[in-house]
Amino acid sequence: MTLINTLRVLAAALPLAAVSLPALADIKDYEFRLVQNEIKQGNGVVVAVTLIDKRSGKPVPDAVIFAQRIDMAPDGMEMMASPIETMPSTESGTYRFKTNLTMAGGWRLSLGAKVQGETGTLENKLILKALP
Repeated sequence: MTLINTLRVLAAALPLAAVSLPALADIKDYEFRLVQNEIKQGNGVVVAVTLIDKRSGKPVPDAVIFAQRIDMAPDGMEMMASPIETMPSTESGTYRFKTNLTMAGGWRLSLGAKVQGETGTLENKLILKALP
């Protein structure tokens, strides 16, 4: 086989090699989204979020949430935080938290999570509104 024929064979094989490589994911390919942006103010309120793979739009189950905080930073009261606890979920890829939204206004939900099979930490800050 001549050098030119060898180069032609290699050039023809390159597109096939590129197609067969798996797409590499990045922690930036994931995000939490609020199920509801507005929730009635009160004690024992449940806030739900869905973890989404932005490439496919599909929910991502089995993330390990290791940090959660809810406070009134959007209204300039970051020190006004409420206790928050993780609750069981009934839907795959949806994560639920019970908290006390003691005042009407803007609240920020901060989450830190590990996504199965990915390196790095996913961190999102979501803004919701507590209605009177």
